[in-house]
Amino acid sequence: MSEMNVGKSAEDYLEAMLMLKEEKGYIRSVDIADELKVTKPSVSHAVKLLRENGYITMDHSGFITLSDTGMAIAEKIYTRHKTLTKFFISLGVSPETALKDACEVEHDLSDETFDALCKHAKNGRLPKAKAAGTKAAAKKD
Repeated sequence: MSEMNVGKSAEDYLEAMLMLKEEKGYIRSVDIADELKVTKPSVSHAVKLLRENGYITMDHSGFITLSDTGMAIAEKIYTRHKTLTKFFISLGVSPETALKDACEVEHDLSDETFDALCKHAKNGRLPKAKAAGTKAAAKKD
């Protein structure tokens, strides 16, 4: 499994692991299950696959460590998550909706679009609302 072929589920697990590491200082399967609201058998299966693919290691006590590759993927998704949430809130989206939407978009947004969004936000320019299908919008296009 290369970084480019990591699925949404694996990205979610790796991101949750990074968040738990930052919050608690350690990563355990039981905490992943709580964080993602999934069953312990689901976590066991995901952990097995992530370990087999070299994204994580697990010690004899059950503590999980992200490998360099796993950390790179987790950081990429977590950065997208935080950036998109802030961006959506800056557009006037409620924090709850912004968080939910960021979780959905973070996986599917191309690097090109994400980089352009970051550059745009960094320059302090927010997109102007454009009503699709209106005469005014049609004239501008």
